[in-house]
Amino acid sequence: MTALADVVRELERHYDPAWAESWDAVGLVCGDPDADVRRVLFAVDPVDVVVDEAIAGGVDLLVTHHPLFLGGTTSVAATTAKGRVVHRLLAAGIGLYVAHTNADVASPGVSDALGEALGLRDLRPLRAELDEPQDKVVTFAPEDAADALLEAMSDAGAGVIGDYTRCAFLGEGTGTFRASPDASPTVGRPGEVTRAAEVRLEMVAPRSRRSAVLRALIAAHPYEEPAWDVVELAAMPGRRGLGRVGELAEPMTLAEFSGHAAGSLPRTAWGVRAAGDPQRVVRTVAVCGGSGGDLAADARRAGADVLLTSDLKHHATSESVADLDICLVDAAHWATEWPWLTAASRILATTVETSVSTTVTDPWTLHSASPTGGT
Repeated sequence: MTALADVVRELERHYDPAWAESWDAVGLVCGDPDADVRRVLFAVDPVDVVVDEAIAGGVDLLVTHHPLFLGGTTSVAATTAKGRVVHRLLAAGIGLYVAHTNADVASPGVSDALGEALGLRDLRPLRAELDEPQDKVVTFAPEDAADALLEAMSDAGAGVIGDYTRCAFLGEGTGTFRASPDASPTVGRPGEVTRAAEVRLEMVAPRSRRSAVLRALIAAHPYEEPAWDVVELAAMPGRRGLGRVGELAEPMTLAEFSGHAAGSLPRTAWGVRAAGDPQRVVRTVAVCGGSGGDLAADARRAGADVLLTSDLKHHATSESVADLDICLVDAAHWATEWPWLTAASRILATTVETSVSTTVTDPWTLHSASPTGGT
């Protein structure tokens, strides 16, 4: 078994709460961090039927995508549906953890799972967030000191590029200086002009680690007065962000894609509906799990022929199709986020027993099609 605190720590390594929107409510809702966790159930919604499933399955932790108290609360009395959820979870010894908008923008995150469910290739962020601001730190040192200096700066947080660490550029050159009579130079003599073979060392570092990297540089450098430069690099779009855009393996019409989406996502009463020319050929597809109607313009700029999301509004849909020349596909909110559950469960699969809820918690439970010839 694993402590709840360790499970939370692992989840937050992939879905950092700092990535969540300011209005969101993510993290541990209830549960003792010191409690043992053996079984974890993943679900979209923290509602009664899911609690039934958690209790029946003997789980110790319920992880949901949607928050329980998104708007905040002053009471958890069992006089409301949300209050009853808290009481039932506590009585059963089950913790509740939420990963919401921090999971939406993660890489991989909710929209990656949705895109993969639809068979999209070459997924990339639709509305990319900027990576953490970076510096380039440059210094000059004798060749025999370069490795120790590189290690010290790396230990302080420099030299990380994607999945690689200890990244640096080393270039040979010549440095020159005149030490004052009171100096104690590592090479050369006070009062004399010295020319010395040196290595130029360049490393990138997060701006938040600037002070730590510079302290490490100064402490590890053999020179009494080391020279160094800090160059602030332009902020670049990163791998995190809302939505994803990718390519279908084979182009298809909007009508065919709508059917493909209905068959690829879990079945709901809401189903899938589309706006646009049914015969339009669809190649590039943008997706956003949950409510992503405001991403239509981003999707068109990204070259998408269609945006698949949920909770689309009448007027905005009509205007997007007419003004942006893009098709829209509206699927059930729950269905667009459900694929993420399996991906999230894999994070914990090596340490605890995990399962994914198949209970349909979409609030729309009935769809009656209009009769043929109706107005």
